[in-house]
Amino acid sequence: MYDTPTPEAKQGFAKLSGVLGGVGSFVFESIEAIVIALAICVVLYLFLVTPHEVIGRSMQPNFVEGEYLIANKLVYKFKDPERGDVVIFKHSPTQDYIKRVIAVPGDDVSVLDGNYYINGEMLDESEYLADTVYTEGGTFLHEGETYTVKEGEIFASGDNRPHSTDSRAFGPVKQDDVKGRVWFVYFPLSNFRIIQHPNY
Repeated sequence: MYDTPTPEAKQGFAKLSGVLGGVGSFVFESIEAIVIALAICVVLYLFLVTPHEVIGRSMQPNFVEGEYLIANKLVYKFKDPERGDVVIFKHSPTQDYIKRVIAVPGDDVSVLDGNYYINGEMLDESEYLADTVYTEGGTFLHEGETYTVKEGEIFASGDNRPHSTDSRAFGPVKQDDVKGRVWFVYFPLSNFRIIQHPNY
């Protein structure tokens, strides 16, 4: 004869089944949430935003080495880069640069007496540069020369002018190589900030 489980044993089995069922449900829901979160991250990365680490000092003091930021990839699907935008662009197959847009298609850009001139007028960069910053010409755009930015191009420059390799040296950047406009810095957390567009 088989022993018939007592009511207490039946209650114990029921509780154990309930606990195991709850744990299983929690694990399944957790895995589901993680998969959904990863899927959202992939969609964001592919279509909306791109992360970037600041390497080097070409954008000091506004962006410092070791900061991590997010660039908006979608914004330039609807409009062209604007003067003053801080952008991420492909400089080579293995290297991205962060620089500021100085001139856009149709602009005449020149360097004279330590400043950028756009269409014959000195560019007021006081909102993001100290007045002691001196802008020199480079191997592409020499002091006193003028370059007219063509359609599909931007002229980009680092904020740390004495220590930036930029369009003054290598020429204009193709708009097709621009990956996005810098949106916010997210790491270190103490440096978190949303990047404002300068008012010229």
